[in-house]
Amino acid sequence: MHFPRPAVFAALILGLICGLAACTAENHAPSDTSEQAAGETFTRDQIAAVIANGRRIVTPDGLEETLEIPVAETRQWITVRGRDRDNPVLLVIHGGPASPEMPASWAFQNGWEDYFTVVQWDQRGSGKTYNANDPEKIAPTLSLDRITEDAALVVDYLRQRYGKEKIFVMGHSWGSLVGLSLAHRHPDRLHAYIGMGQVINGQENERLSYAHALQAARQAGNAVAVEELESLLPYPEPDGTVPLEKIDTQRKWSVRYGGLTYGRDSIDYYFQLAKFSPDYTADDYAAIGKGSALSLPRLLPDLAGFNFSDVTAFDCPVILFEGRHDYTTPSVIAAEWLERVDAPATKLIWFENSAHMMMLEEPGRVLVHLVNDVRPLADSQL
Repeated sequence: MHFPRPAVFAALILGLICGLAACTAENHAPSDTSEQAAGETFTRDQIAAVIANGRRIVTPDGLEETLEIPVAETRQWITVRGRDRDNPVLLVIHGGPASPEMPASWAFQNGWEDYFTVVQWDQRGSGKTYNANDPEKIAPTLSLDRITEDAALVVDYLRQRYGKEKIFVMGHSWGSLVGLSLAHRHPDRLHAYIGMGQVINGQENERLSYAHALQAARQAGNAVAVEELESLLPYPEPDGTVPLEKIDTQRKWSVRYGGLTYGRDSIDYYFQLAKFSPDYTADDYAAIGKGSALSLPRLLPDLAGFNFSDVTAFDCPVILFEGRHDYTTPSVIAAEWLERVDAPATKLIWFENSAHMMMLEEPGRVLVHLVNDVRPLADSQL
């Protein structure tokens, strides 16, 4: 997923840090045992500690690790969480580029951890991994191909560390380019690939996303939005590229009209969840904006130029989770593509009340389908 202009994105992040430095909470414990008065303010770190304690894994065979691991001459960060180490491993490849999902995962991942060992990974140039490396050295290495090979190395690390012949990989948004490329190159390492908000053709993705935003703006009678969107034409460019300034404007109005989250006109709720992450420090949180500014100009050409329209042969199962109202990565493109895919198994699962963020829009249904449609694929391969 791509959010508006990196500078604006970074300002939003910094604004949240400054504006949400403390939160007021009411203590509902009986007064005779309460140690804090109603209305007392709590710092960000205190709130994060409460969340961390509430989600702490205490089962005898559970896993709860935060690790900095070596990946192709860099240091990259993962979290590993699950209540039974015998469960299959599920690696989540986040969107963006450089929009880590680790900091908000506490809000949707808890149920997954009963059935999978869930791994969140901050990619090269992103989040905690941004802070672990010299940005000047990372910048020239940023490409879809390099991050896909990073993903393969992370998969091998997880297989070795946790004694798994194969694992599951889930790619979301930008991460779906990485995940689909990984599944095509290294199917023997995967139980299955799960795409959420799957990108198939970058140019067609942008064309449909733009058309939806313009139509929605016209229907709403928003003259400002219509004027800004029409000023972007041609979109994409005749050579298929999408300048950063143009995609910033397009995404601004696409988000406003629910193309990112169904029924919402902003992404603020997501950043507010991430703000109190038990997995992130304030410095890690600030690095999200810095990583976005570093990565977007370098990875946007790979996003716009991605095209798997005619890549339809896969040697591992392919499952797609698609939001019916997704116009960030328009779901109709992926649905049509999957009909032509030749793989050991395929399945398209629609989320009728979701756009692009179904793990937060319909978290219960995501869990149900992970348990019923994804996890059995590990058992069938034993």
